[in-house]
Parts: sequence; C-alpha cells; structure tokens
Amino acid sequence: MDIRVAAYGVIIDGDRILLAHWREHGRSGWTLPGGGINPGEDPADAAVREILEETGYTAELDELLGISSFVTQAEDRLTPGATQALHGLRIIYRAHVTGGELTDEVGGSTDHAAWHPLNEISSLDRVGLVDLALAML
Repeated sequence: MDIRVAAYGVIIDGDRILLAHWREHGRSGWTLPGGGINPGEDPADAAVREILEETGYTAELDELLGISSFVTQAEDRLTPGATQALHGLRIIYRAHVTGGELTDEVGGSTDHAAWHPLNEISSLDRVGLVDLALAML
C-alpha cells in the first residue's frame, strides 16, 4: 500500500476563504492550499510552504484542526496505472496570511488561487476536503 501524507491550511479572512484550484489527471476543483510533505519535512513547515507555492501568501499556522485518514483502492486512484491502494493522511491547520501577494502557481498541481465568500462554498465545484475542513472549525 502506498502512503501519502499531506498538510493543508484553512485560511479565513472575515467572510471569505482562500482556496486553490486543483487540476490533475483530468480532474479539477477548488481545494485548500496545501499538499504533500517532502521526506523529512515537518507537517507544519509543509503547510506553510505549500500555501506560499499555491497562493503567493506567507502564512502562520494558528492551530491543528484535525487529521483525516482514508484508503483508496488501486482501481479508484487518480494516478494512472496505480497497482496499489493508497492510504492518505491529511493534516489540517487553521492559518492566517502574514504577507505576500495573491499569485497563481505555475507548473504545479494548482493553476489558480482566489478568495471565495463562505456563503457561496456550496455552489463551488470543490473537493471533499473543503467541506471536511470547514466541519472541523
């Protein structure tokens, strides 16, 4: 079984949330800024790094909201040709922007970053991680 550990930030400013538009393997949707942890990298450092890469903002983490664990069978994975199941661990933090400028990621798994009104989240094409994280608040 493959294992993927990732860290994400929930960044809310007033009545809006910062999301990144994920697109990979023919699928897309709005998601939390974040992603995979590099070997030996602290999850908190990974969340801050990924927020910067995907949104252009520097961020500070406020608290750990929770950890989500899931298993996806090989045939249901997004990775073409996957032969093993995937155990995913998603570490979710509350964070806030400390600087930088909203910028889209180039050459990564996201192609756009934007602030969205919280009251319009239900109408967005989004991944389940967004709803999961909001329920943790």
